[in-house]
Amino acid sequence: QVQLEESGGGLVQAGGSLRLSCAASGRPLSMYRVAWFRQAPGNEREFVAAVTQNGGNTYLESVKGRFTISRDNAKNTVYLQMNSLEPEDTAVYLCAAGLGPYGAYGYWGQGTQVAVSS
Repeated sequence: QVQLEESGGGLVQAGGSLRLSCAASGRPLSMYRVAWFRQAPGNEREFVAAVTQNGGNTYLESVKGRFTISRDNAKNTVYLQMNSLEPEDTAVYLCAAGLGPYGAYGYWGQGTQVAVSS
């Protein structure tokens, strides 16, 4: 099975940028759909963005135009480039992977904290 590890979180001022990485081990990440979710204190986990095995992307409406998800299969890594960050983007960001074209994401990382100050 695949193991996922996120990195790249941190503290940034509003308007700043961060790039999150989701590095996979154990199996080729190219076999999986990969998504980023986020969870802020007291809130439900929220879908942010996803990339299919073929590179198709979907986004949460509020991050469209600001966030970009991409994958580098040679590095077994998926990225989330986050620009124009807002305090409302503050959360723990988790990556998840799933086999097949749809369905549940069965594999999850531990998350990386993103904090955006106003």
